Amino acid sequence: MRIAYVCADAGVPIFGHKGCSVHVQEMVRALQRHGASVDVFAASVAGAPTPGLESLQVHRLPRVGDGEPVSHAPLVTALNVELAAALDRAGPYDLVYERYSLWSFAGMEYARAAGTPGLLEVNAPLIEEQAVFRGLRDAAAATRAAGRVFQAADALLAVSAEVATWLERFPSGRRPVHVLPNGVDPERFRPDVAPADPGPLGTYTVGFVGSMKPWHGLNVLIEAFARLHARVAATRLLLVGGGPEDAAVRTALADRGLLPACRLVGAVSPDEVPAFLTSMDAAVAPYPEPERFYFSPLKVYEYLAAGRAIVASGVGQLKTVIQPEVNGLLCPPGDAMALADALERLQREPQLRARLGRDARASVLRSHTWEQVAARVLHVGRTATRRGRERRTGARA
Repeated sequence: MRIAYVCADAGVPIFGHKGCSVHVQEMVRALQRHGASVDVFAASVAGAPTPGLESLQVHRLPRVGDGEPVSHAPLVTALNVELAAALDRAGPYDLVYERYSLWSFAGMEYARAAGTPGLLEVNAPLIEEQAVFRGLRDAAAATRAAGRVFQAADALLAVSAEVATWLERFPSGRRPVHVLPNGVDPERFRPDVAPADPGPLGTYTVGFVGSMKPWHGLNVLIEAFARLHARVAATRLLLVGGGPEDAAVRTALADRGLLPACRLVGAVSPDEVPAFLTSMDAAVAPYPEPERFYFSPLKVYEYLAAGRAIVASGVGQLKTVIQPEVNGLLCPPGDAMALADALERLQREPQLRARLGRDARASVLRSHTWEQVAARVLHVGRTATRRGRERRTGARA
């Protein structure tokens, strides 16, 4: 099977270190392991290929960001003309798989015209996300592009039920919506990986991995750790990742006198993350805003696969992924006191930590590996192929 993987989002470098970049890399690897030959069509690359993707064929697309409507329209047109032409030059393909971006629609329209299944992966309500967190000047064009690409796709693959609900606002016609949460590579993320940054003997390490964005709830984590550290002196906070909240996090820790009890690693490559996870006794996902939680958080699946005892906010998909007292603990979002209490409980009960960690990994192996995600994608693609044949047969009849 030949698959065209389209990622026209200039903010998603396919060989980068961000979570979105890791998602692209893992999906491509998983599709390859299922025997597919994958070509990537990308607007952003960012560096050398990551391990296992050195021979990947990459077709470069124009980078298009948000802009003033008058000057922006020709750039959007040029992106889609080039995408269609690049697919035509490199094809034919058995499947076109695209990561939804604000300005791209030619991939799904090309697939539909060619009679090839077109699957669109939707990771977020990008129009609202862009407007709230980065500003959106050409909202009308983004809405038109969304309508076109959703209409052209044979199926929409939403990473969460919340994203699937957002998709209901757009006319989808015959296109079904499948909820396909993210996954993890359990061979990379294992409990037996040697820790990269173990704490001093007898120290209990609370950890977080992420890009330090406003929606990660780091202020809640800092307040919870301050409470925990006041109760249990032999505690350490390990923060892995960098981002827009990095300076604010350092200031908040300094203001509370917590820096001596903290280790801020900064941004690391994806290959380094597993060894930092096994440096943690408890891993935290303290998301604060349930009304804006539409994610399928990679970090949580990585925590699970690494066999960490997890404390997460009871929001969105986490309420189904984390079974309280079975493979982790849940806290009310934004509740620093409840988070501190849960972390203290895990510190006092090492046997509970161990049991939660074992069951965490078992839950990932059952249903949340990238291999399983890719298998579902290919199943949806085969179903779309059958439907297409039936439509064409019916039309001839």
